[in-house]
Amino acid sequence: MFWLLAAAEEGATEHAAEGAHHAEHVEPIVAQFVNRYLGESAHHFQITYTKPKWDAFFAKFGTSAEAVFGPYTPENAIPWYTIMFIIACVLTVAFVWIFRGKLSEDDPSNTQQTLEAGILTVRQMLVDVVGEHSMKYFPVVATFACLILVSNLMGMFPLFMAPTAHTSVTFALGISSFVYYNFIGIKENGIGKHLAHLAGPIWWMAPLIFLIELISNFIRPMSLGIRLFGNMFADEQVAHTIANLAPPYTQILVPIALMPLALFVAFIQTFVFTLLSMVYLSEVSHPPHHAGHHDTEHHEKDDFAEPLVTA
Repeated sequence: MFWLLAAAEEGATEHAAEGAHHAEHVEPIVAQFVNRYLGESAHHFQITYTKPKWDAFFAKFGTSAEAVFGPYTPENAIPWYTIMFIIACVLTVAFVWIFRGKLSEDDPSNTQQTLEAGILTVRQMLVDVVGEHSMKYFPVVATFACLILVSNLMGMFPLFMAPTAHTSVTFALGISSFVYYNFIGIKENGIGKHLAHLAGPIWWMAPLIFLIELISNFIRPMSLGIRLFGNMFADEQVAHTIANLAPPYTQILVPIALMPLALFVAFIQTFVFTLLSMVYLSEVSHPPHHAGHHDTEHHEKDDFAEPLVTA
């Protein structure tokens, strides 16, 4: 706020305002490094191809692409959240590939047991929420869980920021979940029955219920995105604000003290997003008609075999 004292001179005020704006939008060092080498090419592509199309679109509303997205420069040609999310995807694949090669049935390590506990938890949640037939959805649901967890945890490490602290990433994840469960609903039930289930069982209230459910479904990507973004962004902002209360002491001690809270928020937000995606799947996916009798027999056999196994 010290620069406000120089507000008497217009030039000093403008310069200070630009400095404050730049300070509020400091990008991770990794993003600056990438833009240093790739930003010029990406900026040339944007100016040549994408910016004219956005300008033509926003001109219908009396504005421009730069007024909406900000200035086009080589320094921000590749947004930091795009770089961070790509890194999160690479890290997720790398972690899965590395741990996959170290799995052992005879002598599992503590890391393997921890990962197995997490995977089994997600698997059991999916079965409890959707049903026994839901294992065919497990790869996609587990991918959501792993990718969001890695993205959330990236904010705890130097040189990185959590890509889920930006709406572009969280809305993309929300839209992906929305597209997936609607695709499953249309694939398994047909588009007619998929839309009919929005109307509810009461015929004389069907038009009203259908409209409400339709609006509710289209809001889901936004609610998923805003919830994830709001919590992750707030977590980073709180840590940043407290860490700058008495620098340099708070910049070292406070982040370490707040790590358990950040870890808790990262896991909770992963759990909430994954659970809601499961709930949406449960609304559109149903077990085959011939599976009811088989599931009953299967549970009866399990109940009979359990004392034998534990004896």
